[in-house]
Amino acid sequence: MLNDGHTFAGGWIGARIGKLVGSRSALLVAMLAVLFAAISSPSYAETGSVRFKFFKAGWFVGAQTGSGILEFRDQIYPFHVGGISAGLTFGGSSTDFVGTARNMRQPTDIEGVYTALGAGVAVVRGVRVIQMRNAKGVVLTLEGKQLGLQFDFDLSGMNVSIQKQ
Repeated sequence: MLNDGHTFAGGWIGARIGKLVGSRSALLVAMLAVLFAAISSPSYAETGSVRFKFFKAGWFVGAQTGSGILEFRDQIYPFHVGGISAGLTFGGSSTDFVGTARNMRQPTDIEGVYTALGAGVAVVRGVRVIQMRNAKGVVLTLEGKQLGLQFDFDLSGMNVSIQKQ
């Protein structure tokens, strides 16, 4: 028994140790909860820059092909673009696109099929703006200069694949 009438296990020292261990345990539990939440939450989606050129030609049904680059996390990834379109497509043109690829977690997320309803007119020169999304949730927002003689109002499907280096 201690001088104040309390026993060691149930006395003042025991109470202080209990409070100290209890507050440290609560702090440890809180830190672990934050750590597990950070680990289990999805990684932060990032944005990359894209630049590509493609050629499109058609008569009702069109075809397009081209190549470009993705700049993501200070790395350059070349890719290939190919696809078809159906609707009112007449003529041929080349388009230089510049834009962003949003909602990316890794470079290969840009790969996949993108669809878009588009319209454009190029009589020697034209401007084209388009936004497309693939199944992985990556959104391409593009604008570019179009050269050629073409009129189109069509549904386009475009496949993007990173070229293996």
